Amino acid sequence: MSQHLLLPLVILVIGPDPGTFQDSAFSPSQEEPEDLDCGRPEPSARIMGGSDAQPGTWPWQVSLHHWGGHVCGGSLIAPSWVLSAAHCFVSNGTLEPASEWSVLLGVHSQDEPQDGAHVREVAAILVPDNYTRVELGSDVALLRLASPARLGPTVRPVCLPRASHRFTHGTSCWATGAGDVLEADPLPRPWVLQEVELRLLGEAACQCLYSRPGPFNLTFQLLPGMLCAGYPEGRKDTCQGDSGGPLVCEEGGRWFQAGITSFGFGCGRRNRPGVFTAVAPHEAWIRTQVMGSVPGPVFPTQPLELQSGPREPMEENCTVALPECGKAPRPGAWPWEAQVMVPGSKPCHGALVSESWVLAPASCFLDRISSDGPPRDLNAWRVLLPSRPRAERVARLVPHENASWDDASDLALLQLRVPVNLSAALRPVCLPYLEHYFLPGSRCRLARWGRGEPASGPSALLEAELLSGWWCHCLYGHQGETVPPQGGGGGGPLLGERREAGRCWNDSRWSLLCREEGTWFLAGIRDFSSGCLRPRAFSPLQTHGPWISHVTRGAYLEDQLVWDWGLEGGETEIQTCPPHTEHGACGLRQKAAQMEHLWPWLAEVHVAGDHVCTGILVAPGWVLAATHCVLRLGSTTVPYIEVYLGRAGANPLPQSHQVTSAPPLLCQTEGGSWVLMGMAIRGSRELFAAISPEEAWISQTVGEAHFLPPSGPPYWSPEGSNLCPLGMAGASGPPRAALLLLLLTPLIQG
Repeated sequence: MSQHLLLPLVILVIGPDPGTFQDSAFSPSQEEPEDLDCGRPEPSARIMGGSDAQPGTWPWQVSLHHWGGHVCGGSLIAPSWVLSAAHCFVSNGTLEPASEWSVLLGVHSQDEPQDGAHVREVAAILVPDNYTRVELGSDVALLRLASPARLGPTVRPVCLPRASHRFTHGTSCWATGAGDVLEADPLPRPWVLQEVELRLLGEAACQCLYSRPGPFNLTFQLLPGMLCAGYPEGRKDTCQGDSGGPLVCEEGGRWFQAGITSFGFGCGRRNRPGVFTAVAPHEAWIRTQVMGSVPGPVFPTQPLELQSGPREPMEENCTVALPECGKAPRPGAWPWEAQVMVPGSKPCHGALVSESWVLAPASCFLDRISSDGPPRDLNAWRVLLPSRPRAERVARLVPHENASWDDASDLALLQLRVPVNLSAALRPVCLPYLEHYFLPGSRCRLARWGRGEPASGPSALLEAELLSGWWCHCLYGHQGETVPPQGGGGGGPLLGERREAGRCWNDSRWSLLCREEGTWFLAGIRDFSSGCLRPRAFSPLQTHGPWISHVTRGAYLEDQLVWDWGLEGGETEIQTCPPHTEHGACGLRQKAAQMEHLWPWLAEVHVAGDHVCTGILVAPGWVLAATHCVLRLGSTTVPYIEVYLGRAGANPLPQSHQVTSAPPLLCQTEGGSWVLMGMAIRGSRELFAAISPEEAWISQTVGEAHFLPPSGPPYWSPEGSNLCPLGMAGASGPPRAALLLLLLTPLIQG
């Protein structure tokens, strides 16, 4: 397990100057009662997925500041002692100096001081001798304050459990903190303390969840002294900046600290509950460190009726949460399909991404957007959703800040006035996290997006296949550029190969939906730069996940469900596009590809529905094939022909089909491009007729075909490279190649 894949819940949030809270007018009480009470906040009205806490509800919560900024949380356990997490203070195996830290007590909002709020400097930081890394346990720390805290209505200690204390599995407890409200989304000003209710999970139930591959394709082994709290379905959790804060449970009118916020795999992700340091097993260590302090921490006896609480069976049924988004009865029947109706405009197609939000192209509304505020006619806007008897009203429009000038950011979010109830007929589409990697070769579908003309025929026929990001990047003319890594960044373009489209893709705008284990993800949105008869490029949606999460606070981002990267997973190394790509990237072949994707220019030529020839793409709209394969001997009638691109060898052919033409002869130049040298002679798989004598005819017929200039013989790689052997370099001479060219036209489905 790589350390960088774990997410210790720590982030630097710049808060107020600690000097703001210095209570020079206050001095700590000189006589604290020896029988210190704990876990009893003043009566009052009562993180990620959490809400603002009421002032005084959690009087033991403290904020730990490093050089004046909030970094971690902690809990007051005695006037001179604070309990927190070791990983907050240990960096690269070194314990940070106590003099760099201060403790802010009695604070409900870090933006303004409240009555009773004050700061104490840290005199010492203590961590267990066996602590090394957060995922190896013992993630606990004690801070001794330079002077005792001033106790009052907003500053009180929490009770600590004894080693024998047993918290019942399934108990609802509360975590508090001032950390991120979403992954990489800090708590906004005024930095009000957050609270979230979490359910205690037994060791067996938690280990069951962590034994299944999840974020980053990792599993995790829980260790003794670790405690889990959360929900299999996720969406409520602690997050970065909450580390060291308390997880407390109420028993017998007192609040006991069951756990210390330690780490997690992301925040609020499905089947990845938060991991806490259990406090009870550290009773002896805590007592030893605070020995002699008067008053010290209080370890009340657990109420008798709870001491023999139910224990979790060793073999508990594993309840794994399935995605709540992205389920469709069949391709093309999209329960998240949304139409935004704006007076005076054509309907704009988008997608439901949560109970309250619809995602759609901002270009549908740019003529209504101004810097003065929301559109004046927003009250008249309506959203049509599947199975809803009437249109939904729109409360708010939030365009992407770059929507007006960046096609890849052509996005807007529309908030519904009333949240909808989800069902099998109405559910949101899943959205990918930033690190999501859609596997090349995945079969995807197209869905309506924007204001395009209606498609002729059912949308279920609109299918696409993801191609290699390396090939895609170079195909679109990035000569000599470094290709962005594909494995886990999600920043490269997604490529859809046209399979069975109802009409040319330029007639309509589409979004790209890709399925993983039965769940559909909105993977990409239409890129304006694509032409008609070449693979389509889509702008990936992964990069917009943080923006969508920040605005909606509830969109259904889902973890990757398929992790079998195979050879394509090697695309994380730095690669560079060959220099000659100005003619549609002719001859480019991905180096580390699966066998079925080795030759992206090969085409399947289906003749009269009963046999298959091999063709080769020589221009965006033209395929070259052997005449003897397509035309019957002596016949002048052209049969019905269909050409399939981008799948040669990827799918097994029916037994009734036979490939009657051997593959063309391809050789590689020194510059890295592949050249078509010859076509197989009728009846032979070893003899080839040269292509070069047909240059004039091909050039005259196909203006876009690219012939390499005569710059010497092709480059032959070392033996064993599976390329053309040296003896084939002069493959030319009689007989002349018998060739025909096929002009591709889109297939119009009725």
